[in-house]
Amino acid sequence: MDQARSTISKIFNGEPHCYTRFNLTQNMEGDSSQVEMKLSSDVDEEVGGNGVGGHLNHNSNRNAYVTHKLGRSPRSLCFMAVGTLLIFIIGFLIGYVVYQKKREEPLCKSTVLPFQEPLPHETGAAPLMDWEDVMKFLNEKFSNDKFEAAFRDFSSDAHQAGSPGDESLANRVMDLFSGLGMKTWTDQHFVKVQDPPASGSNKIRFRDQSEERLEGFLSYSGTGTVSGAVLYAHYGQEEDFSTLRDKNIHASGRVVLLRAGRITFAEKVANAAKMNATAVLIYPDPEDFAFADTTQLFGHVHLGSGDPYTPGFPSFNHTQFPPIQSSGLPPIPAQTVPARVATGILRQLGGPAEPEKWGGIHQLGGVDDLVTLEVNNVLTEKKIHNVFGVLEGFVDKDRYVVIGAQRDAWGPGFAKSTVGTSVLVELARAIADMKGRDGFKPRRSIVFASWSAGEYGSVGATEWLEGYLSSLSTKAFTYVDLDGVVSGLNGFKVSGSPLLYSLIENALAKVSTSNQGPSLLSQFGKGSWQTNMLEPLRLDDTAYPFLTFSGIPSVSFRFTSGSSEYPYFGTMQDTREKLNAATSNQVPQLAQAAARFAGHVVLRLVHDRLLRIDVTKYHWIITSQVAKVNAKVNEIRRLRPQLFPQDVTVQWLFSAAGSYGRASRALMDDVQNSDLEDIEMCRILNDRMMTVEKNFLSPYVSPRDTPFRHILLGSGPHTLRGLMEHLEGLKMSAPEADADLFRNQFALVTWTIQASANALAEDIWMVSSKK
Repeated sequence: MDQARSTISKIFNGEPHCYTRFNLTQNMEGDSSQVEMKLSSDVDEEVGGNGVGGHLNHNSNRNAYVTHKLGRSPRSLCFMAVGTLLIFIIGFLIGYVVYQKKREEPLCKSTVLPFQEPLPHETGAAPLMDWEDVMKFLNEKFSNDKFEAAFRDFSSDAHQAGSPGDESLANRVMDLFSGLGMKTWTDQHFVKVQDPPASGSNKIRFRDQSEERLEGFLSYSGTGTVSGAVLYAHYGQEEDFSTLRDKNIHASGRVVLLRAGRITFAEKVANAAKMNATAVLIYPDPEDFAFADTTQLFGHVHLGSGDPYTPGFPSFNHTQFPPIQSSGLPPIPAQTVPARVATGILRQLGGPAEPEKWGGIHQLGGVDDLVTLEVNNVLTEKKIHNVFGVLEGFVDKDRYVVIGAQRDAWGPGFAKSTVGTSVLVELARAIADMKGRDGFKPRRSIVFASWSAGEYGSVGATEWLEGYLSSLSTKAFTYVDLDGVVSGLNGFKVSGSPLLYSLIENALAKVSTSNQGPSLLSQFGKGSWQTNMLEPLRLDDTAYPFLTFSGIPSVSFRFTSGSSEYPYFGTMQDTREKLNAATSNQVPQLAQAAARFAGHVVLRLVHDRLLRIDVTKYHWIITSQVAKVNAKVNEIRRLRPQLFPQDVTVQWLFSAAGSYGRASRALMDDVQNSDLEDIEMCRILNDRMMTVEKNFLSPYVSPRDTPFRHILLGSGPHTLRGLMEHLEGLKMSAPEADADLFRNQFALVTWTIQASANALAEDIWMVSSKK
């Protein structure tokens, strides 16, 4: 009873000791709150007469005495008795309920409205803005005038990596990010790069003719003086050397002359080195490059990315690793020569005629066509700066998309770096303004990155990846590359992870080059966008190490001049005037379209509750490549049955591919059937989708020796493509082919795919229960 009285007193007279969501809800509901306060007031008046309660059970023969003493009639006393009893019963019940609640839940709880609906889980984010409004706000932020101003601010004739010009641009980017209210920081690296000789030059002499001094160069080339007979080998692709080998023409001991284009400089030199060539000369053929025949080419020949003298680990100043070199550094000298020098050599070559499929114009070269090459490049250390700014998300701010652009260039680099940097800063300005003024609240964060030393092989970006790989592998879920996004007018090419294909197609359907024009999809992707617009990710693309080294889904894109490439990349002629000529003076309009496309991809990824990632896209790629491996194994088994006994079967690889297909479909079913209001469930599903790309990185090879570990899109013997090349070597009885080694690589690839399928399941017990 004492407890009941105490409870009643606390409820109706006492001050509350805590405020809960029920109290706050009552105060906002108006009418019910007034009723409750009136009830409290009435009870306060009645509880004031608690001392009377002791007389309520006296005998009826004393009613007159009681009536006389209290001045009440029996009728009044009856009402008082009933009221007091009711108060007593109500108070006792409430006290009992409160006491039981306190025993069960020690936290402060309201007892007034026990059936109140619970409030939605508070996330800190405003309700999702309509997607159409998001894109409307984004498109309103861009204009030709803003891009023209950005072009002026970030143009420079001299901003080679590590130079004062490069550092000046880095400071401008940093100041702009800071002015937008972003959290900013820089990332310093001390990298080793190879530059042309500070005094003197690289030289070439053909036969007994006069010596040519060369201004262009290829960083990370072998150095020294070599001589050998010239061999013309077209573009230096593997099939080109195979064609020569079929004609019994070998590159061993020869100086190979190659046309620029189709594959990277590094791939050309690596292919020639495998054929035991002595040196490589690369020139821009007039059929491919419509510029002056004296134009010099610049580039690098490291078959990899990042600082090749710190392979697999970051080039921070405080990390003292023993001297080591990347396996992608070429063992032979390589040098670019202008078209004037190369055509002069080609006109004088003897030997057999080139194959008809190459054109049938040139001679391949004879043993008397001697050339002497002198490469004097010097290795130097440079300090470079990557610059970052972040717009933090409101729900999962520890999950972020990265969007970046190269800042440095060999020369003016207007198309290569200035346009990309301008698109980067204008996107940052637009999204920051949407967040500050228009009420846009991204669920996840956006990191804007300005890279240095991109011309040496994505050095700045790769060193950042190597330095923070353990963090990025769990938090960064997409990279969008802005390098060279405008290089023409009549075409559009896109590369990227299959996980992003659906998102890319959606962006292509929504973005156009003008407000009233057709979409990019209808303009350039008629019939099949994957056939007409999609291309493989290139080794020299900054997105490549993000995808194949770090396992981060990536996308790269660019406006092009149809089937021909922009010829001025890697030259001193990459200027605004040259790009204007290639785009009919529409550079600002195309930059706007590039910004809208990149913005669509980025904002979709940070806006939606569930990531726009389709894990089923990889299933088709896996099954198609597995089918090719199976066909090649069956072919070799017929030709050389001793290599593959009957116990060697592709069945387990088919089984792993099937497991991935089922697991990916199950995950997408979970996504389709998910409750978007369940914040925790959305995060779990997003994390499961984020792991897919990383699971395709082979755990059986060293990132130092084989950095591009992705078994489907990377390079090396651990990939499905590597298996096919090994099988082809076994078929041709190549000396480097080994059946036992193939079987080992085959087993490791099979298990990598199976492990990827297992990782798609919700939990480890879900995997075990399905076996």
